[in-house]
Amino acid sequence: MVTMEQLQAFMRKSAEDDNARKYVNVSGATLEDALREASVELALPIKKIEYEVLERGSRGVLGVGKKPYLLVAYPMREKMEVSAAEDTLDMDFGFEPDAPQDLDGEALVRLTPDGVQLKVTPPQGNGEPVTERQALSAIAARTSNKPDLGMVSQIVKRADGEWVNIADFDYNPAQDSFISCDITEGEMKAFITLSAPGDGGSDPTAESIRAALESNGIIHGIDEQALGDLEDYPRYRDQILIAEGTRPVNGADARTVYNFRTENRQVQLQQSKDGRVDFKELNRIENVVEGQVLARLVPAERGTPGQTVTGRMIPAKDGKEIDPPIGENTRLSDDGKTIVAEINGLVKLVNNKVTVEPIYLVEGDVNVKEGNIRFLGTVIIKGSVEDGFSVSAAGDIEVMGSVGRSSLEAEGDVIVHQGIAGKGDGGVRAGGSIWSKFIENSEVEAGDMVVVSDGIINSTVFSDKRIICRGKRASIVGGHIRAAEEVDAKQLGSVAGMETLVEVGYDPKSRSRLLELEEKDGELAHELEELTLNMATIENMRKNKRQIPPDKLKHYAAMKARKEKIQASRQKLSKEIQAIHAYLEELKTSGRISVSGTVFPGVKITIKDAQLPVRREARAVTYIAEAGMVKVTKYEESEADISIKKRGGGDGDSTH
Repeated sequence: MVTMEQLQAFMRKSAEDDNARKYVNVSGATLEDALREASVELALPIKKIEYEVLERGSRGVLGVGKKPYLLVAYPMREKMEVSAAEDTLDMDFGFEPDAPQDLDGEALVRLTPDGVQLKVTPPQGNGEPVTERQALSAIAARTSNKPDLGMVSQIVKRADGEWVNIADFDYNPAQDSFISCDITEGEMKAFITLSAPGDGGSDPTAESIRAALESNGIIHGIDEQALGDLEDYPRYRDQILIAEGTRPVNGADARTVYNFRTENRQVQLQQSKDGRVDFKELNRIENVVEGQVLARLVPAERGTPGQTVTGRMIPAKDGKEIDPPIGENTRLSDDGKTIVAEINGLVKLVNNKVTVEPIYLVEGDVNVKEGNIRFLGTVIIKGSVEDGFSVSAAGDIEVMGSVGRSSLEAEGDVIVHQGIAGKGDGGVRAGGSIWSKFIENSEVEAGDMVVVSDGIINSTVFSDKRIICRGKRASIVGGHIRAAEEVDAKQLGSVAGMETLVEVGYDPKSRSRLLELEEKDGELAHELEELTLNMATIENMRKNKRQIPPDKLKHYAAMKARKEKIQASRQKLSKEIQAIHAYLEELKTSGRISVSGTVFPGVKITIKDAQLPVRREARAVTYIAEAGMVKVTKYEESEADISIKKRGGGDGDSTH
């Protein structure tokens, strides 16, 4: 029974334990294998581990359909102990201590060479104590010799469980209990049989039994509890197991504990807070970063030798060592205990070796079966990216098919062999360049070039360098086209006069960054001015030899440190501001728009700050800025190298 306060304390402790508990996901061919894996991961014996079965394993049929057991395991919560004196509620929550067992006291008598001995044990719980009458009755049952009644009375009162002489005994050694020993099972077990003592013979003692065992060569695995019990409660003519040998334990083989999913399986779908499940987020890719620990090597264990009851040693086998399963782009740590990734990428087991692959290959389309992709390397898709799905890569993205109303984002280049058709909602962004057969109703942004062979239609396309639209049908029709350096196309606009905005000669991102840096530099300059004035006040007090309070001295030291920090920050800002100014100055000399074919009315040309609405068709022209105006000159083809760069370690390289 527990009080309500104790119950509340227990529930609070349970909640705290749940938050602090360490959970691990483990798998194994059998439940026992999975639990052994959990024991290693949690550094706890199996008996101190609780677990839940996420997926039951199956042996399959002839190896087909074989599945491992999947468990979530965690340390067993310790039970809360509640004092019986504090219990007030008749409730059983499984954490009350067991009540002591009620046992009566006992009066035991034995016959020894030194005389008749009596031992009285105390009662336990609500058991009854031994009375003098019971003690005298036990003595009379073993001997007719008269006991010392005063001594018996004292022993009964003390009930301390000690043997005490209470009468003389006519001892005859020839009538002692005889002890026979029997060693069986290859010296792994020893049995004894006691004969009842004759007239004048003594009962066996723990010491006499031990001496008999040693005389028969039995020296290991002796059951000390059995020895004590036989002294108090001798069992005659029964065969009694008295000793057992220690069996050898072979050492476990070395093994590898993986920190990633080794089974090619789909993980459990995640639910949002409102209970919805996004079936596009399948989490099929397990990304790792350079230096991440992928596996831990558990060394082989030494075997523990056994020993027979006669003391003979039984050798055990040591566990077998294994070669670290190191595959491509992984290495052994300096301490030789873990396997770590050498690059960012996809971790997997290839031929039972831990491997990190820099390229993730999709054999078909990105759809419901594949799910969204997020990968710390290069992604190659042999099919298309269907509507509503996203692909993110720290490297390049190459799509052999087309891209629909989807989202593609790469830190490197994006290559789309069959074109981008965003349907007014799709977007493609690349830190490097973008190559595509066509771009239609999409938003595209590149840190380097955008290269298109068949045309750009009703799209927003931004590039930090060049937009090149070159090919038999290389037209830019509608939308908003902006490049920092140049735009080169076969045709701009359409016969129908569709509005097409084309801008070059400035970089909005760099200009925005410049304004941000200049604003921050101004704030630091203002703070520096105030610090200088405040510090000058204290410095003047020192020059005039006026006493300066300790708090002002402390404040002066803080202001001085802040001043030095601001000066260092302004120096760093100044370098970045100068670099952006130089870049923007360079753009003023390179902004141009070139058209090898026709420019139709409806096209609006913007170069730096100069604008020109096209009202008449023009052919084979290049637009540049001069004296604050847009000037039309003879067509000059872009000299940019628009070939696709080859990826290191990839396949499927191509050019348009």
